[in-house]
Amino acid sequence: MTENDGLRREIGVWGLASNSINIVIGAGIFIMPAIVAERLGAASILAYAICGVLIMLIMLCFAEIGSKITITGGAYSYIEVVFGRYAGFLTTNIFIFGAAVMANAAVANLLADTVAYFFPAFKVQWVRGLFFITMFAGFAYWNVRGVKKGMLLVKFNTIAKLTPLLFIALFGWIWFTPSNLSWASTPSLLDLGDVSLILIFAFTGAETGLNVSGEIKNPKKTIPKGIMLSVLIVVVLYMLIQISAQGILGETLPNFKDAPLAEVGKKMLGPIGATLVIVGAFFSMFGNLSGFALNMPRIIFAAARDDVISPKKLASIHPRYSTPHVAIIGYATLACFFACTGEFKQLAILSSASFLLIYLGVVLAVIKYRVTKQAEAGAYKIPGGYVVPFLSVMAILWFLSNLPHNELTAMLIFLALLSVIYLITNLLRKKSA
Repeated sequence: MTENDGLRREIGVWGLASNSINIVIGAGIFIMPAIVAERLGAASILAYAICGVLIMLIMLCFAEIGSKITITGGAYSYIEVVFGRYAGFLTTNIFIFGAAVMANAAVANLLADTVAYFFPAFKVQWVRGLFFITMFAGFAYWNVRGVKKGMLLVKFNTIAKLTPLLFIALFGWIWFTPSNLSWASTPSLLDLGDVSLILIFAFTGAETGLNVSGEIKNPKKTIPKGIMLSVLIVVVLYMLIQISAQGILGETLPNFKDAPLAEVGKKMLGPIGATLVIVGAFFSMFGNLSGFALNMPRIIFAAARDDVISPKKLASIHPRYSTPHVAIIGYATLACFFACTGEFKQLAILSSASFLLIYLGVVLAVIKYRVTKQAEAGAYKIPGGYVVPFLSVMAILWFLSNLPHNELTAMLIFLALLSVIYLITNLLRKKSA
């Protein structure tokens, strides 16, 4: 299925890879080394390998389905084309209100933790709450006033965040203590599963680059190459960062949960190194938040306009500024609420689980599309028959099986509510027709 909605196809392999890398490498990696090391110690690299393999498998599935269904929309389009409107409705809502909102709230908490490295008052709950309210209100204000003003908040992000990460990854070995990398024991499968479910948060997003499928030139060749190149670069970079952090800080790494890489930077270059990492982390997290605040309300607006989500009021446009003000204010309010009431680990797990559900839908779409549709000439097909899709399904289900009871219950209730809402709106739509 190939359409371009009138869009020009100008994005090549490196353009797609660069876009995906920029999306994936965000806030999570600045704190993950300490969280992973707390459970796994020097064996932390195993969790990165597991997440890397899973993302590789999933992205192969994205590459195949993305080379066959090349309309703009990414995962939502793939799932809706193959499984129909109900599946598309679930995907959109899970992405907006599960993956995106929870990720936004988790990153907001990370930002507060990062600022607390220099200003300990940000560890106090009411100070954090005031910070969140001020920040999200500011995002909403600027975005309601116009998209150009909103875009000003998204700039200067990539170089600022990549500079300290690349420095630690490429030159950290100079400050290594080799004994810090020796394993005391091999972690259990349960520990690996629990940690990997949180760590996958730092790997999600590569598929978002496929939302511009309608603007990718020669998509049947460009999508597989670009998406796999981006995943490979991210996995290698993350592994090098974890090895550097473990090699430099050793057993003390879990003691620096608020800003582990800042401590690594301090060991490497003193206070200047710590400052460089904190500034990079700040730009990364703030850029991530401002990007979500700019883009997600537009997705909500479009979904409400097309009757994919309710209420219809979310598709309102401001009479003066011509922006989707209701969607902007609604999204900022939700993200702020969860940022104030949650904490990073819990929010990251909920966001990861939401992404994994969407990934599961895409993998199943690959299988069904193969069975029901005739193979298109020149379309990419994963080698090995159904081995990769099958392994992807099993791996995703294993990840989801590690969900804590409360988070699993919340996800099931959320899916049930979405199904009821879809049923009701569908019945009302049929009556009014």
